[in-house]
Amino acid sequence: MTPSVVEAQISRATLLLAGEFGIVPASVEPGPAGTATHNYIATEADGTKWFVKTYPAGTALGPVEAAARLSEYARLCRVPVAAARPTTQQDRLVAAHQDLVMTVTRYVPDATTANGRLTGRRWEAVGEAVGRMHRNFAQHEFGPPRPGPRDRAIDLARATARLEDLVSRYETAPPTTAFERWAAETARAKLARMPTAERLLAGVPRAMVSQLVHGDLSGPNVLLRGDVVAAVVDFHPPVRRGAVWELGRLALDPRTVLAQPDWPEGLGRLAAAYHDLHPAVPVQELVCVARVTAAALLMSVYPLDAPLDGREPADASLEQYARDRHRAASVLRDRLDEAEEVLRDHLA
Repeated sequence: MTPSVVEAQISRATLLLAGEFGIVPASVEPGPAGTATHNYIATEADGTKWFVKTYPAGTALGPVEAAARLSEYARLCRVPVAAARPTTQQDRLVAAHQDLVMTVTRYVPDATTANGRLTGRRWEAVGEAVGRMHRNFAQHEFGPPRPGPRDRAIDLARATARLEDLVSRYETAPPTTAFERWAAETARAKLARMPTAERLLAGVPRAMVSQLVHGDLSGPNVLLRGDVVAAVVDFHPPVRRGAVWELGRLALDPRTVLAQPDWPEGLGRLAAAYHDLHPAVPVQELVCVARVTAAALLMSVYPLDAPLDGREPADASLEQYARDRHRAASVLRDRLDEAEEVLRDHLA
């Protein structure tokens, strides 16, 4: 974006902060980039800082409000969460004016993301935070944990159909960039490896616990301060998914798998800490967390579909993430026996 566009967006955000949230900032500066949002850091005269998230035009208010309320529910359950700032009307956590939709939470200072940074005591800290969150989500009106079909991320028929469609779309619209050519080739390779995914899934229970989850639990959405979880952020609206799928999505984030060679041992400690707080997820399912994550990565079309769907720019960062996901899937498969042995030892 050009400086003039950024300045115009900051001006609009400043007006909405004052009019809807009662915050008159001394400064508003661009914050960490979001996938589909523009984020800012607003600082009041007394030094109080707020994290301001603005959503694209056309964003529906209901889902954003539901996500914000789920985050507040987690905070009230003593999960480390950045506290929301309600609007001046006190009954809403989301404000909108024309095509600008906004939420405001306390800024979390001196924190770094868990993006590839799970080391030492952080493994247990993250396991405890997610275990506490899932345990308390089990009491939410959305419903308790219950066995059901395996998470859709490891639905073989669905994955095969999506990969076939992606390959067909790349054949219809031939790739024009190096990333697109790699993505098309990788999609075809994934489709050819569906028998490998089927063999992985043979070791996963057909019925697994599903429950209310965060919805987008990954390294960038967990903030660390030293060896402590400072905040879990960016909740999605209430949705039921596989508890083990969500746990693996964070613990075995591709950047962690590639950056931390001792990830099997860390994963074992994380799973044990999680299970101590949330024993509703059976041990036999937790032992499968690396297998579930490996299968999910192998079967995923994201972000190979990004150049065709235009949901986010296919820039260098997204390309690197795509390649990391592909490499991490291979590492998980290669070290699966080791990881599952460690998990059994820690969960015994």
